Amino acid sequence: MTASAQDKLTDLFIIGGGINGCGIARDAAGRGLSVTLAEMNDLASATSSASTKLFHGGLRYLEYFEFRLVREALIEREVLLKAMPHISWPRRFVLPYHEDMRFETDTPTSKLLNLFMPWMKGRRPAWLIRLGLFLYDNLGGRKILPPTSTVDLRSTPEGAPLQERFEKAFEYSDCWVEDARLVVLNARDAEARGARILTRTEVISAAREGDHWRIETRNSENETEVYRARMLVNAGGPWVGDIIQTRIRLNSREGVRLVRGSHIVTRRLYDHDKCYFFQGTDGRIIFAIPYETDFTLIGTTDVEHSAPGRKPECTPEEQAYLIDFANQYFKRQLTTDDVVHTYSGVRPLYDDGASSATAATRDYTLKIDAAGGAPVLNIFGGKITTYRRLADSALEKIGKHLTVAKGSWTAGVPLPGGDFPVDGVENLVQELQEAHPFLDQFWARRLVRAYGTEARKVLSGAGEARDLGRDFGATLTEAEVIWLMQREYARTAEDILWRRSKLGLRLSAKQAQTLADWMAQRAGSTPAAAE
Repeated sequence: MTASAQDKLTDLFIIGGGINGCGIARDAAGRGLSVTLAEMNDLASATSSASTKLFHGGLRYLEYFEFRLVREALIEREVLLKAMPHISWPRRFVLPYHEDMRFETDTPTSKLLNLFMPWMKGRRPAWLIRLGLFLYDNLGGRKILPPTSTVDLRSTPEGAPLQERFEKAFEYSDCWVEDARLVVLNARDAEARGARILTRTEVISAAREGDHWRIETRNSENETEVYRARMLVNAGGPWVGDIIQTRIRLNSREGVRLVRGSHIVTRRLYDHDKCYFFQGTDGRIIFAIPYETDFTLIGTTDVEHSAPGRKPECTPEEQAYLIDFANQYFKRQLTTDDVVHTYSGVRPLYDDGASSATAATRDYTLKIDAAGGAPVLNIFGGKITTYRRLADSALEKIGKHLTVAKGSWTAGVPLPGGDFPVDGVENLVQELQEAHPFLDQFWARRLVRAYGTEARKVLSGAGEARDLGRDFGATLTEAEVIWLMQREYARTAEDILWRRSKLGLRLSAKQAQTLADWMAQRAGSTPAAAE
């Protein structure tokens, strides 16, 4: 060990580098607490990079009467949009209506309708969808996003890719977010405010020693360290239960329900930039979303997942389910040959005893255990839209055990690169192209959408493309890779191609290997932490 545990005393030690862990780290560091965060893999390497990538209220949660969750999420959409306009932006969602639409049978809404309107036989009536969208428009005090409207699918671009039986649709607003970049930017901001971010560092044990925790870690170089902390936060995501049982060894009755959500990616299926919200005859819903300019993202499933150590993968059955679901709507019938990529993540939902994976609550639950001495906060559930509010709630609980000098502060405070107006992307793209004329529209826009105002730093001093060094393909250059390694904790080609970006969709296997080899050669001389 390179230093004594006394030298590594910290107020808060956070286990887990997903959105909840990094969000809490940023909030706590900004309130003056000393913070150390350990992530056993790359940041956002699990659930937080495998979402449907939406800041949304969760329209379907209204059927479960989760009004508090929906209202909180709706309010947060615009708060977050203002703080990160480079990685989040408004999207319009088209919800085609047909009388075959059905409820999932165990929602409170479906049970009430079956009781009082049995002749509906489980159908979702148009008036109920419109009522739900009215609530969706008004629960969260919407100011930026446009309201719901009705679309005639027979004569509009939105109807062109759909089967002719769909004549009417409702159109509403939600927001897109680059989920993995959101995590990394929270980590960077946390570190800029004094937090210590440890990636590829696994917590192998944590034990109470009086009024402190003694935490032992091991990194990817097999080096062990010991830290001491006044309070522990278990933000392990799918591993939250495993950490409670095998690392912290608490006698806890709190449970986590692992639910796998899988997605497929196809080549672009239609020409406009709006998303689709599809309702199935089984009561479930999926989205079809324009993705990375030239692709369409379709998902998600809700399937019970057996264990956090089992790698989540989109099974052939899930892939077939999503294809069959989409084929109920699109004129062009998809096959497995159309799928160019799949991904899957595990949602660590609080086990509320729901009868199905779909019905399990998406709300977060925070539980403190201080019975044995030093306190630990265990984080269950949550959704990416409410990560900031979850962090704020966590700090309220932490403040009952540690002295917190500052109150809530994160609302409206930009993340790195987000210091420009919500409608300022086009101006930034234009400015970047004027300053660096070698950039085409795709390249400039990709950089702005990734780095915002920091794109200028990525390109600093470049008068022509060759000034950026080696070209790895698909506009990824040596200068950008160095930025990601020095500033954004990237260690491997996978970190860059599938989390810091989605350029893995565009690079060939040979190009990806070239990048991997180059990064491996440089790794010894390049800091992995943000600077």
